Amino acid sequence: MDRKRRLIICALFLMLGITPLLLMSQKLHWQNFLPFLFDVDITRYDQHILEVSRRHALDHRLIKALIRAESRFDPLAVSPRGAMGLMQLMPETARDMGVADPFDPRENIEGGARYLKRLLNRFNNDLTLALAAYNAGPQTVTRYGGVPPYEETRAYLKKVMRFYSDYRNET
Repeated sequence: MDRKRRLIICALFLMLGITPLLLMSQKLHWQNFLPFLFDVDITRYDQHILEVSRRHALDHRLIKALIRAESRFDPLAVSPRGAMGLMQLMPETARDMGVADPFDPRENIEGGARYLKRLLNRFNNDLTLALAAYNAGPQTVTRYGGVPPYEETRAYLKKVMRFYSDYRNET
């Protein structure tokens, strides 16, 4: 079924009011419709995320939330500032983390997790500061002595933490 047809079907469900009933009766979350709507396989990388999370002593749900916030699981995503891949690694960060091909999902997840772990160590396991540094850069967080007063960074923190909460509540 092509994307246009899926969107039409979903629009019809929404117009008919069936979707809210399905969501409530089956305890589904709206994000479960993302794969159907946008051909996004949000479980495609789960096994690798689990392996990487164990290797770096990180919660796999946090890595998955970060990927969702950064690229919506698009391994070929490129930001306007040049961040690449699933975890949106900047070219210099990718090099520093030993990532030869930032568009290779396995390398990108490995490098992104390694970078997140480095930030957590730098900021004494303060998740908020580490995530702010992932978004705005560690020097910026250090310069401001906390979360920088950037709307983009504050919105990013809310998004990642909301996704992280969603994944923790699923299991």
